[in-house]
Amino acid sequence: MYEGDVLAGNWRRPGKGKIPKVPAELDLVVEDADSGFCGAVVACDKEAVTLEDRFGRRRLFPLAPAAFLLEGKPVTLVRPAAAPAAGARRSASGSIAVEGLRARVARQSRIYVEGVHDAALVEKIWGHDLRVEGVVVEYLEGVDDLPAIVAEFGPEPGRRLGVLVDHLVPGSKESRIAAEITSPDVLVVGHPYIDIWQAVKPSVLRIPAWPEVPRGVPWKEGVIAALGWRMEPAQAWRRILGAVSTYTDLEPELLGRVEELIDFVTEAP
Repeated sequence: MYEGDVLAGNWRRPGKGKIPKVPAELDLVVEDADSGFCGAVVACDKEAVTLEDRFGRRRLFPLAPAAFLLEGKPVTLVRPAAAPAAGARRSASGSIAVEGLRARVARQSRIYVEGVHDAALVEKIWGHDLRVEGVVVEYLEGVDDLPAIVAEFGPEPGRRLGVLVDHLVPGSKESRIAAEITSPDVLVVGHPYIDIWQAVKPSVLRIPAWPEVPRGVPWKEGVIAALGWRMEPAQAWRRILGAVSTYTDLEPELLGRVEELIDFVTEAP
């Protein structure tokens, strides 16, 4: 039994102090009370908040009193307070950021990754660190010709090469190719994922897990279809990369390998 008339009064504009004020922190999931649009906070300024629903659609809503529902209850969203500066600023990789950075002259050593998506992800998380160290990242468009590429590079002390390989697991084609590289000035490491997309934690994209794709189906297209995303792979990648902002958004199997490569190519001869 309800006490009193649940429809009596104006629940959207109740008396002062009855509706809690909630900071519109990133990833807070709320519902717009008027339209029913439900999504996570992706941006907020002093006048409006942007919500993104599970299909990637975004809408802008004014920060009106009691305009949103949080777990079914009305709330007033407010702009989050700016976090006070405390200690050294951190880069996306978690390292201490170098203020006023001017990129170091590039070393002769290099890091090679398989494709443009790999390069973009490494740049987004480790770009600051790489500029501090003067390390250039290039992509190979696959590893089938890796032995010839390594020979052409001409590794030697002070001119090292680090290579990041997708799906580097026992018995794979990639593992057999990597085994052909024997130079002490080349380090080939890899992650277990079929594609670099999988190195992004599913929770970052608000999906339960990366889908299993049947053999014979192109992996990226299979993932897009299974997730119900109506977009091309290039659009899907922009969506995935856009959701990544810090190293905590990536799986440890990738984090450790990239850090290992950076250490290898910057080690003094």
